[in-house]
Amino acid sequence: MERKDFIKLSSLGILGLYSCGISNIMTTKETLAIQLYTIRDAVSQNPEKALEKLAQLGFNQLEIYGYDGLFFGRNLNEFKQILNNTGLKVISSHHTTGIVHPGKGSLMTNWEQTVEDLQSLGTKYMVCSYLFPEERTVDHYKKLPDLLENSGTVTQKADIQFAYHNHDFEFDSFDEKGNAYDFILRNTSSDRVKMELDLYWIAKAGLNTVDYFEKYPGRFPLWHIKDMKAGNNDFTEIGNGTIDFRKIFRYKEKAGLKHWFLEQDSSDKNIFESIAISKKFIQQNSFFDMK
Repeated sequence: MERKDFIKLSSLGILGLYSCGISNIMTTKETLAIQLYTIRDAVSQNPEKALEKLAQLGFNQLEIYGYDGLFFGRNLNEFKQILNNTGLKVISSHHTTGIVHPGKGSLMTNWEQTVEDLQSLGTKYMVCSYLFPEERTVDHYKKLPDLLENSGTVTQKADIQFAYHNHDFEFDSFDEKGNAYDFILRNTSSDRVKMELDLYWIAKAGLNTVDYFEKYPGRFPLWHIKDMKAGNNDFTEIGNGTIDFRKIFRYKEKAGLKHWFLEQDSSDKNIFESIAISKKFIQQNSFFDMK
């Protein structure tokens, strides 16, 4: 039995059934995806063991971060082997702009090589993940659409869709027409630049998620699914907070949703305990189903 099959079987508790010759019980597989930043401490200590633990919890798809010419300190072939051993697939990857922090893996530094390496993993999306505080100026915002468009042109040639991921600061007032998020949407093409909508951050900014789906249909193929505590607005496990996921998922076709990723930026518990709580809620609610 291959290592990746052992991990899958052990997570389901059916190693005994496998020995009886009925491993074909796994002919169908639930899709369960996570943004790897959620377990960044474990990944930094030992990426192999961290990904094995996710596989044991039932995850099979990833959104990664931090590519800098290496993947968490491993070269391309080494990281491919980890993915193969665990049965995990990289769907999406996060990248910063490189405007104030240039470096490998950013949009402004050797982007073509970055795209080539992510294409080699079979990645379907590459995402501008974050603007550092120094980048959140009117001048930088005005230049951002061109940078996103150019980045998306390169990824399109590799059959990878480019997207932009929000926090809450993009929803601050920007010009007479609205906020910076709307500015980005208005000034980028719908085919080159999609959006990865973080449901926590838009809620924290006090905006209505569905309004954006109605205003910009089809622009939101990726979502980050995370929840918000009542009272202090801290991060919490999915289902333990205030965000109405059932309502939002009713508009997934309007949004153009293709993939969503569980993410929890921080926790008052062991992060793997939090992930297990979120996973249980997801499995108990069919509206999360993307099959």
